[in-house]
Amino acid sequence: MLTLQTIKNDPEFVISRLAVKGFDGRAVITEILEIDAERRRLQQKCDSDASELKKLASSIGALMKEGKKDEAEKVKAEVARIKGDTKGLHDRLSDCEDKMRDLLLTVPNLPCADVPEGLTAEDNVVVKEGGPMPDLGEEALPHWDLAKKYGIIDFETGVKVTGAGFPFYVGKGARLQRALIQFFLDEAWNAGYVEVEPPFVVNQASGYGTGQLPDKEGQMYHVTADDLYLIPTAEVPVTNIYRDEIIPASDLPKKNCAYSPCWRREAGSYGKDVRGLNRLHQFDKVEIVRIEKPENSYAALEEMKDHVQGLLEKLGLPWHILRLCGGDMSFTSAITYDFEVWSAAQKRWLEVSSVSNFEAYQANRLKCRYRDKNKKIQLCHTLNGSALALPRIVAALLENNQTPQGIVVPECLRKYTGFDIID
Repeated sequence: MLTLQTIKNDPEFVISRLAVKGFDGRAVITEILEIDAERRRLQQKCDSDASELKKLASSIGALMKEGKKDEAEKVKAEVARIKGDTKGLHDRLSDCEDKMRDLLLTVPNLPCADVPEGLTAEDNVVVKEGGPMPDLGEEALPHWDLAKKYGIIDFETGVKVTGAGFPFYVGKGARLQRALIQFFLDEAWNAGYVEVEPPFVVNQASGYGTGQLPDKEGQMYHVTADDLYLIPTAEVPVTNIYRDEIIPASDLPKKNCAYSPCWRREAGSYGKDVRGLNRLHQFDKVEIVRIEKPENSYAALEEMKDHVQGLLEKLGLPWHILRLCGGDMSFTSAITYDFEVWSAAQKRWLEVSSVSNFEAYQANRLKCRYRDKNKKIQLCHTLNGSALALPRIVAALLENNQTPQGIVVPECLRKYTGFDIID
């Protein structure tokens, strides 16, 4: 969440930047400032009363020594009165702090200066592109037909066993999945990311820490009996490793990667654009997460973009990078770059990665901090990215690499699959 100091420093600037995300923040920012003024007034009164109580308490002993028992009793009565008033003040102060936190949780992160204005995907900006564009002709099959033809993905049995959006991967399809996961993990390891295998369920505190709660509560699968949530991305457990931590500056940056299945309800998703692997309720993904000093976070963002680009180049897929406009960004992000690959049979771009810098927004929720060279405690910056999400990568690989003989496996995957063609 935004720090209170950020809002107090320049509330009009905050309101104007929130508008870039399509968020009308004037009412909530005004309320936050009003509550802060009341909180400071109550705190000053509590501090004043505490000082007065200290003086009165010391005077009671002196009066008793002087034999002024009646005066001492009057002072005791005054002490009791002030303590009663102070309890009420502390209750009101606690209420102010609770209201303040609840309101701050409703305010999105500020988009950085490089974020383009606009409220829909049409306003996103292509900043880079590459990769060979296949020309397969009109007879090219979409991946759901290819999956059935070669018996590698079983959507129908997934519907029977669980429901729509939960496919089975079979035979070479299962090995292709495992190959991609291992390839992505190995590439992350070679780039200096320390692999972790996280829990696949998290508690509420973790959801709040990375911003999935309360913003995306309706999109998460909730295990109500235990009050735990199935993770929508490994970002959640991995970033929460550093919740409530003060990291020595010498230990930064922290670079982690993790494979996990991911669960998303995707409520309201329907139509041709969600067919096959285009949008699932359960899917596999390798995530990269970084914890950085603020002055290094944008250089880290560029490194992460280069890493994802490198994966797509090795897979031989056509790609482009979008800088998302304010209205298409997530609640918590300061800037996001989406990677999309071309789906030759569907003739459309498919999102396969989002790489984001959250600056100090997540860190403030997480209380993820470091001690700088002056021994002062500062908030870290957090970043993460998909490297990569599998379903649409598989969709593009199947469609783009189809031949009359079968589907050609990219060379970088063959040592993992054990075969070079799906036939």
